[in-house]
Amino acid sequence: MQIVETSNEGLKRAYSVTIAAADIAARIDGEVKKIAPTLKMPGFRPGKVPANLVRKMHGPALHQEALQTSIREAIDQLVSDKGLRPATQPAVELADGYDQGKDAELAVSLEVLPVIETPSTDGLKLEKLTVPIADAEVDEAVMRIAQGQKTFIDAPEGAVAADGDQIVIDFVGKLDGVAFEGGTAEDSPLELGAGRFIPGFEENLVGVKAGEEKTITVTFPEDYPAEHLKGQAATFDITVKAVKVAGEFVADDDFAKSLGLESIEQLRGLLRGQLEQETAGLTRTQMKRQLLDLLAAGHDFEVPPSMVEAEFEQIWQQLTQEASQEENPEDALKEIEAEKDDYRRIAVRRVRLGLLLSEIGQANGVTISNQEMEMLVRQAAQQYREQDRQRFVEYVRSEPMAAAQLRAPLYEDKVVDFLFDKAEVTEREVTRDELQAAIEADEDGNVAKPEAKEAAPKKKAAPKKKAAAEDAAPAEDAAPADEAPAAPKKKAPAKAPVEAEPAPDAAPAEDAAAPKKKAAPKKKAAPTEDASGE
Repeated sequence: MQIVETSNEGLKRAYSVTIAAADIAARIDGEVKKIAPTLKMPGFRPGKVPANLVRKMHGPALHQEALQTSIREAIDQLVSDKGLRPATQPAVELADGYDQGKDAELAVSLEVLPVIETPSTDGLKLEKLTVPIADAEVDEAVMRIAQGQKTFIDAPEGAVAADGDQIVIDFVGKLDGVAFEGGTAEDSPLELGAGRFIPGFEENLVGVKAGEEKTITVTFPEDYPAEHLKGQAATFDITVKAVKVAGEFVADDDFAKSLGLESIEQLRGLLRGQLEQETAGLTRTQMKRQLLDLLAAGHDFEVPPSMVEAEFEQIWQQLTQEASQEENPEDALKEIEAEKDDYRRIAVRRVRLGLLLSEIGQANGVTISNQEMEMLVRQAAQQYREQDRQRFVEYVRSEPMAAAQLRAPLYEDKVVDFLFDKAEVTEREVTRDELQAAIEADEDGNVAKPEAKEAAPKKKAAPKKKAAAEDAAPAEDAAPADEAPAAPKKKAPAKAPVEAEPAPDAAPAEDAAAPKKKAAPKKKAAPTEDASGE
């Protein structure tokens, strides 16, 4: 085999590789000798079929297999002989005009990983911002649970329903005077002010009394899931059968026992633990941001363009997908388009950090055990349907690049933990808002404005700040992995279109990753008989 370097520019390499026709022919001869004893043909005893007949019957297939095997081995030898560390899978082209019996001439191009001086792990200094959990926060958490366990008792006779009260109603929904399917219910409980029915429905029932009959007119939202009701004005004939008020809540042992616990102190302890775990996740994110900023500031080297492009495409795909879900998608897309260069810069940073973390991990013996890897594979398989899980497991086991992609986040975490252990860490107590501001600050110390918590139209398309997007790094070996084939996703069980409770705020990711996808707001729905929640 002949290898000639044809290009060496930066991290890009190109080679001309020639595989001798005699080598390919010898491989074909070996295959013929291997399979001939297993063939059966009329007129010949088993295993006595002449080699020339074997070639005649299976020649093209044998040649193709021999050629492909020769090419794979040639690339492996090229990488080994030249001491290359490929950043991507080499691109291989077979010269035009190749035919059996000729030398195979290949054009091979690839990008290599840069040579990085192993970063020093000495002298790292980090500040750990911690948030003490106040008793008042635990009290609020208890009250949130109490709201979900709220009970109602009959209001005094003649009482007028107010926000926070529950009414029990019969109703019939009509379009143009004709009752529509699913718009009728009996003895349906409705908590006023909970916002679980379509806009205007609950508001029109504030002030009613038991025994009262009332007809209201409301308009279905334009994004209502039932096609025939979108944007339609409907009337509802309503009979109020009862008015109830919330029972008095007492945070005592009896309440805790109603939840299956032994005492209110046990409940408070569990809730405190959850709050501490949440703030610990924020603290880790803040420390990781500091660490990665230190690494990024101290190292500047060329990174493989293909890796940057792959990272950028991943970020951009998420951003555009999220922008398309905004109330004004065109404006959102224009806004992120104006910041495209910033996100490409983030892709460069993330690839560089991935290479740095990989170098630190390899130099200090950070590894993923077989047991840890097996657990990762099994956990990842759970996202697929049951019948597809084993196929996914086998795919990951057979594809090194897919396994590397799966292993990458855990490897990164282990390297980060190694650096945390090596660093000199000082602690400082702060408020939750101060901790969140530190996480959202960009490299210049500017703090992004916190997003409004109210359900108002959002101006920004990017759901996470660019500063946060900078903090995720690629894989253990710093080489991009081909994505595993997408298996059919599990379908979520169909939900009734009523009483869609607001989704809780997403817990902060341990690693400040690329822009994350927002949960789509749940649709408000009209009360329907089959969706009453009963």
